[in-house]
Amino acid sequence: MSERAQFVTKMGVIAASVGSAVGLGNIWRFPYEAGMHGGGAFICIYLLCVFLLGIPVIIAEFVIGRATHKNANSAINLLAPGSKFRYVSYIGIISSVMILSFYSVVAGWIIEYLFQSIIGNLNGHSPEDYSNIFNSLVGSPWRSVLWTILFLGINFLILRKGIQKGIERISNLLMPILFLLLIIFCINSLLLPKAKEGLEFMFSPDFSQVSPSMIIGAMGQAFFSLSLGLTCLLTYASYFNDKTPLIKTATIIAILDTCVAILAGVIIFPAVFSFGAEPTAGPKLVFEILPSIFNQMPGGYLWSIALFTLLFFASITSTISMSEIFITFCTEEHNMSRKKATRLNTGIALVLGSLCALSFNVLSDIKVFDKTFFDLFDYVSSNILLPAGGFILAVFVGWVMNKNIVANQLTNNGTLNVRTMRPILFCIRYIAPLAIILIFLYVIGLFDSLAALLF
Repeated sequence: MSERAQFVTKMGVIAASVGSAVGLGNIWRFPYEAGMHGGGAFICIYLLCVFLLGIPVIIAEFVIGRATHKNANSAINLLAPGSKFRYVSYIGIISSVMILSFYSVVAGWIIEYLFQSIIGNLNGHSPEDYSNIFNSLVGSPWRSVLWTILFLGINFLILRKGIQKGIERISNLLMPILFLLLIIFCINSLLLPKAKEGLEFMFSPDFSQVSPSMIIGAMGQAFFSLSLGLTCLLTYASYFNDKTPLIKTATIIAILDTCVAILAGVIIFPAVFSFGAEPTAGPKLVFEILPSIFNQMPGGYLWSIALFTLLFFASITSTISMSEIFITFCTEEHNMSRKKATRLNTGIALVLGSLCALSFNVLSDIKVFDKTFFDLFDYVSSNILLPAGGFILAVFVGWVMNKNIVANQLTNNGTLNVRTMRPILFCIRYIAPLAIILIFLYVIGLFDSLAALLF
């Protein structure tokens, strides 16, 4: 049996793991959530959630993955033989395939917009035109499916190269460029006429706006932004070497992921305040409002290209980590070759992704539980499977896994002095499971009823 692959460099560990967490949610969902909940107060609570919820659950996934150097199913079965906790691996596989399917549709739209930016077709339009351009894209069956296939093809070419030559190499290349583009955009936004108003909205907290729904929203954003519960961080940790400091690495990943979200806010809020747009526009922010804003700015052609390049990089680094969950499971549990597992993963995503793409046009009338395929995959994966996976992983590490193994992983077999180990374990055992339960209650609509009783 060949030796299991590992990340070669410290940079590769950080770049791949941060790339797994950083995605479209950081760049438009975070500003959208912050805008919906009043800006500064939401950001303060979000930061608190990252440190109390995000970092501990990242560490929990790291501990399981690095302790065994196996996929989630084999790892949990090795740490607790016969335990039903191993079924969390199936939650990760199903949710990763679902997310890859609908995420690739959005990433396909980004490729089309990048192409249209390069050939100059996004310049010189009225604000209403940008809405028509987007509607024309999502309403076209062949264009939506074509760009989805193209994106999954790029994803396939990276994954078939393996861990070191594929994932690590592309992450080392793309993540520094992504951060550079973010900084360039921030500088440009800070020079806009109403940059001060945008920054005041973002960084001047009004705690009178704090509400139970804001707190739960901040926890949810931290949870989904960091890709918790998906087991992709567990899978990546299985490729860590035994010298990788888990707590330090988890903290760096959380900080860098948060920096991307904050930088996205610094880009968005000055721009929308300067041009009279709304920061709560969701997907329209990327495909309609920002192109319209760039059209009014000097050098709008270049800014448009840079934006969709940035979004493409964020998309591809996220989807390769999602795909790795399925690929690792197939290669290790079913002795499948990596190339065959990669083809199978891509084939499934092509079928399901095509259904998601067509749900905006020819399949728009076909609904399951009153949701299109796109909305169904989004809702089930993000609102049910991920919280369930995060809860199971936190409970497993906090209550089931051998405490000596956990301690050895956190201290690298006693070679590191970890003063924060007790607070981290407390968060894993108590804070994280409780927070995830609250998130789950919130997304299924039960939290409002409980909040009414409590508050």
